[in-house]
Amino acid sequence: MSGSHRPVRTCIGCGRRLPKDELVRFVAADGTVIADPRREGRAAYTCHRLSCFERALARNAFSRTLKQRVRLDPGLSSLYT
Repeated sequence: MSGSHRPVRTCIGCGRRLPKDELVRFVAADGTVIADPRREGRAAYTCHRLSCFERALARNAFSRTLKQRVRLDPGLSSLYT
């Protein structure tokens, strides 16, 4: 057995399961969603595709996954360009 286990997370946009380090990690900070790979606490993940971010946004997946009402800065989409 190898010791190279990589944690897997699910994209809230498309539902694909990928290694955590291959996804964009978002957390809520004072009710606002920010991209942060290290901050502790509940997180939501998307693939590195703008379409996944937009789908998650349209489906209110950030609030649902983070279990709180959150605001999203439209500028977060720049992470995908």
